Amino acid sequence: MRRAREARFWLFDACFPLWSEKGSGDGGLFREGLTLDHSPMPEDTTRVRVQARQTFVFAQAAMLGWKPDTAMEDVEQGVRILSGLARRPDGLTGHRIHCDGSGLADVTPDLYDLAFALYALANASMVVQDGGSVLASARALMDAAEARLKDRTNGGYAEHLPPPQIRSQNPHMHLLEAFLALHVADPEGGYLDKAAKLILLFETKFTAGPGNLLGETFKADWSEPDGDAAMVVEPGHQFEWVWLLDLYSKLSGDALHPAAGRLYSFATGTLDSAGRTLLEVKRDGSVHNGGRRTWGQTEALQAHLMMLRLTGEESFAAAACTSFDILMDEHLTPEGGWIDYIDENGKTLSQFMPASTGYHVVLAFADLIQTMEA
Repeated sequence: MRRAREARFWLFDACFPLWSEKGSGDGGLFREGLTLDHSPMPEDTTRVRVQARQTFVFAQAAMLGWKPDTAMEDVEQGVRILSGLARRPDGLTGHRIHCDGSGLADVTPDLYDLAFALYALANASMVVQDGGSVLASARALMDAAEARLKDRTNGGYAEHLPPPQIRSQNPHMHLLEAFLALHVADPEGGYLDKAAKLILLFETKFTAGPGNLLGETFKADWSEPDGDAAMVVEPGHQFEWVWLLDLYSKLSGDALHPAAGRLYSFATGTLDSAGRTLLEVKRDGSVHNGGRRTWGQTEALQAHLMMLRLTGEESFAAAACTSFDILMDEHLTPEGGWIDYIDENGKTLSQFMPASTGYHVVLAFADLIQTMEA
């Protein structure tokens, strides 16, 4: 309970005010980030995924009850961007937008950006007055993705156009997250069936390598990559899939996928002595990159919370508290920002505060508040 109160206080009194007041530029777009002293940075372009993630942040703020009028203005700003400036003539999202609001600076379609645009629109539809029009915008974007990006030979979707020769699980993981959110917002929209196809891809391709752990990159046909790419995995993503599999189980009514326990056990076995999530390890558990990012700690927190809800065991509550304390003590600032990247020796590597990190923190803290206060 204490940590749930701390999380709510930090969100309401620090994070949401900081990013609402300083996180938008003169052109009406969300900023790419702030300096390490929490000041706006000069920038010419910003990524579509930042517009999407910040839209989600303020939709979550509205759901939690933070300044409804202010939060709603920020959500509506994000919806306008994602349904307008961010779109190409063919209906897909581009990659970067001019900060003056003049249009796309990089029109390259990117599945990662698109997944977050869908996710943001799903969440925004639950808080704005005209949620139906927001869902229609999401449907149009999904239709464009089905027409232009769907890989009908190998499964999944092209990460870019033209289709790359190196495939990635990461954007597909976030596309699953988007489909699940869209299913909640639009239960008759067919999104759960799309999610099931990504679960099958996860089962047959993403976790087909040694130890049946989650791989990161693959060849064009989703077969195992060459060299170190086949052996290096990211504990943070193992954790992320754990709670996504649980969410899919709850929404679909299917049993929890057995991979959830396997990935959780492996990832927890790679935590350092203080309980921190490291950036990269090898499939044998040895450290490949001992640095740590904010998002890795948030994914561990959510995985621990999922295991707590599943079992009620105190050990998982203790693990969640450890992850929360690491975030508060080492990554998050009292003013509502974050130190995003720390090396294996504890040295700060961050040059600024990326706005995109807020999605991870807000999502995990909302989960913590819901779980601990319940």
